Amino acid sequence: MTKKRVLIVTQEMNPYTELGKISELVRSLPQKVQSGGMEVRVLMPRYGTINERRHRLHEVVRLSGMNIIVDDEDYPLIIKVASLPGARMQVYFLDNEEFFKRKFIFNDEEDAPFEDNQERMVFFCKGVLETVKKFGWAPDIIHCHGWLTAFIPTYLKTVYKNEPIFSNSKCVYTAYNDTYEKHFSKKLLDLATINGIEREDLDIYQSRGKIRLHQGALVHADAVVKGDKSLNKSIGEAVDKVEVPVMEYAEDEELPAENIKFYKTLTEE
Repeated sequence: MTKKRVLIVTQEMNPYTELGKISELVRSLPQKVQSGGMEVRVLMPRYGTINERRHRLHEVVRLSGMNIIVDDEDYPLIIKVASLPGARMQVYFLDNEEFFKRKFIFNDEEDAPFEDNQERMVFFCKGVLETVKKFGWAPDIIHCHGWLTAFIPTYLKTVYKNEPIFSNSKCVYTAYNDTYEKHFSKKLLDLATINGIEREDLDIYQSRGKIRLHQGALVHADAVVKGDKSLNKSIGEAVDKVEVPVMEYAEDEELPAENIKFYKTLTEE
């Protein structure tokens, strides 16, 4: 039997970043999933804080060279790769000098959000799906972690719905309490429109005039994981409304095994 393929898309991951809970959880997940008999790849941003020499990143020339359009501007997409320490697994990094080559991740040295975080989010979500197309590696599961990935479920169900490489992909979205949306304006939804999706299609990402990233992502996810034991009220209510499989919160040591079981239920023939 062919191994099922799991693509983990994350905004952060140890040992490359140490932003918070997601970094730790995503570090333990891929290795355990792979040892459970699945083939795993990871995609994340190549922040300027990541030491390329220490982590042995190198450019994948055959995957690089694409341009991603954000707000009518073309931005080069460079793909780099490293082997995850202690595991036979590749981590791919999406890089762009303008968006990611800086000494901080989302906030500057004065802890103020970068003005272009909205553009960076759209670049990353588009870049992920274009990179998978270029891989020629059709994932059975695409598991998204963090607000930076929130447009991926919607893009998969709209712009990329007829792409053969995604024809059997199930998109799993983990809902965390982490959010950045208070710093975003409705301009984000204009930036996120691309061929095949209208501005109105993105209204699911706002409520009462405010951006609601997780709630929008949940609308088009094929399955949902509760990433925190107690989700805040608005996110929890959105999870309760979905009509797709939901995996309940699992403690850190139980999480990989529970995820493997959850993936298997989604990929059963």
